[in-house]
Amino acid sequence: MGLEVPPGETNRCVRGCCRSATIPLHLPPASFSLLSPIARGSESTVYEARLGGERVAAKKPVLSTSEDLDKFHYQLQLLCELDHPRLGKLIAAHAHPPNYLMFFDFFEPPNLADKIHVEEWSPSVQQVVAIAIDLAKALQYLHILGVVHRDIKPANILIDKDLHPHLADFGLAMFQKDIKRVSVENWKSSGKPTGGFHKKNMVGTLIYMAPEILRKDIHTEKSDVYSFAISINELLTGVVPYTDLRAEAQAHTVLEMTYTEQQLTAAVVSQGLRPALALPKSGVPLTLLSLIQRCWDPDPEKRPSFENIIDELNIIQNHLVSSACLPSSPVSKSQNGNIEAHRYQEALNWFNQGELFIKRSEKSDLTENVWSGCSNEPLEYHPTLSWGSFATCGRRETMEDTHFMLPHVSEENDVFAFGIFDGHRGSAAAEFSVRAVPGYLRQFGPGTSPIDALAEAFVRTDIAFREELILHQKSKRIIRKDWHPGCTAVTALVVRNKLFVANAGDCRAILSRAGKPFPMTKDHVASCPKERERVIKAGTEVKWQMDTWRVGAAALQVTRSIGDDDLKPAVTAQPEVIETALSDDDEFLFHEQISKSGQCVHQFSQVMASDGLWDVVSNEDVLSIIKDTVKEPGMCSKRLATEAAERGSKDNITVIVVFLRPVSTAERIY
Repeated sequence: MGLEVPPGETNRCVRGCCRSATIPLHLPPASFSLLSPIARGSESTVYEARLGGERVAAKKPVLSTSEDLDKFHYQLQLLCELDHPRLGKLIAAHAHPPNYLMFFDFFEPPNLADKIHVEEWSPSVQQVVAIAIDLAKALQYLHILGVVHRDIKPANILIDKDLHPHLADFGLAMFQKDIKRVSVENWKSSGKPTGGFHKKNMVGTLIYMAPEILRKDIHTEKSDVYSFAISINELLTGVVPYTDLRAEAQAHTVLEMTYTEQQLTAAVVSQGLRPALALPKSGVPLTLLSLIQRCWDPDPEKRPSFENIIDELNIIQNHLVSSACLPSSPVSKSQNGNIEAHRYQEALNWFNQGELFIKRSEKSDLTENVWSGCSNEPLEYHPTLSWGSFATCGRRETMEDTHFMLPHVSEENDVFAFGIFDGHRGSAAAEFSVRAVPGYLRQFGPGTSPIDALAEAFVRTDIAFREELILHQKSKRIIRKDWHPGCTAVTALVVRNKLFVANAGDCRAILSRAGKPFPMTKDHVASCPKERERVIKAGTEVKWQMDTWRVGAAALQVTRSIGDDDLKPAVTAQPEVIETALSDDDEFLFHEQISKSGQCVHQFSQVMASDGLWDVVSNEDVLSIIKDTVKEPGMCSKRLATEAAERGSKDNITVIVVFLRPVSTAERIY
């Protein structure tokens, strides 16, 4: 990497609790730069970055409280002690304010979960055994150090070009001695003012969690053994645990329709439910299947240690070699029985694809946006905006929401844009749209009204995304069959004293007016008679399935979206656009603020969110929650997302809150 480790006295975190003789912990600001995001979670965002001129992965934690900062330092201390070739390696950190960052070796996408369920990779038994041995050795190393990972799953396993696994994401990892100490306060809330759910021991991902954890006991190294077994079986079968589907993007719907989380928990703990085991007829040795079953035994004491697991896997691997079942290079059998080399999909970054498409379209005859569709007369009322957002995976395995906040759409200072895109059947359409829609909005020329600009941005983005998808399928950069990703979208445009909101799907935006929610969107779903009639007239079937009306073979609930090329033109990208004038007559959202003149200054705000919020929180509840929250838009966004998660939302959650009036200092503090 070429980075010099500072002298011992300076190579430490700001607190002095984290030190390393080999890993830089205090970096000059000029030595690193963050590029595009790779993954987003509720507690951190991972970026592609540059460090000392090299390509790396940078993890930027969300540090909202002192407890979050304590957790960062704990994780940094732990990572500084780890050094194993099959663990994601910490190569540097910046442990000083204001930028707390951790830098790791960069691995090209996908992780193991995406490789199985998005690329539909079917590894040979030999490849599975080799991956299992490598992972078991890494976990044995952790357990010898007294570290429990606590979140083993394919999404946290990175794969290099030689198909070697690297266990990553140590955000939940702890020393066993500390887990025992924490259990004294088992299951108590940390009492954060945001009302967040912060149970200290039941961490991880439900479908990989051991029965003892679901019973609210503490993690041990045998809990890691259980998660390891679930993951290896998933690699053998290509099936998401407790589903019969290969596509991860559909798995959450199966879980929702078959089990509630409470029912699944009860079945795993009390009924001994486990994922469907790989079948012997698929060529998996019975000895390997027996090992998996012993690893997910309900009694932790009966599960083997990783030392024993490695010994058994080595015997299985030697038997496969002696049976001449191990080719010299990564191969699989085709349907006709012939051996053929695996063809790996070139990773596509859909954020970049959207941005590149916009750059290409800038060469057209479109001119600089001047938004002349709005009056330039002096304003009696002029809104003063502040904004903030919060996004979390929630209970999903992956994040399929994206959003943007654009304070200056053009050279004018009073044009603002905000947007949320809720992906389904994958995140590709949302990632493409979050770059393309604001890019198009920047391009519209003189005389274009905001309403026309928003509508055209949606439609153009839809066409562009579907063309890009077809292009890459033909070039075989995408090898997944029958993949038709889409996203719903809501975009708000504030031009001087007017608000325009375009919506396609079931994301929502509300305006607080006279102390009551003023809806700026209508849900476009098949349960709406007008929308259902429109879809049927367009030639696409609508059926009652499970619990509601759904469109086509894809069983989509929404009737408007970007993407979803298999359902066009019935599922249109044409948005509904609602316009309203912002004025000083609108009443306050939270309370009356007394100005220096002694008169009431009225406030209102705008809230936009994906359906992960609206599924469980009503419009009225949104206003009530914000009223009881510190008047800072980012804090309000986080509070709303946290409340939705506590109420049982099973979806990704993205919230944008925009204040349209200044907020006094008194309202910003507790």
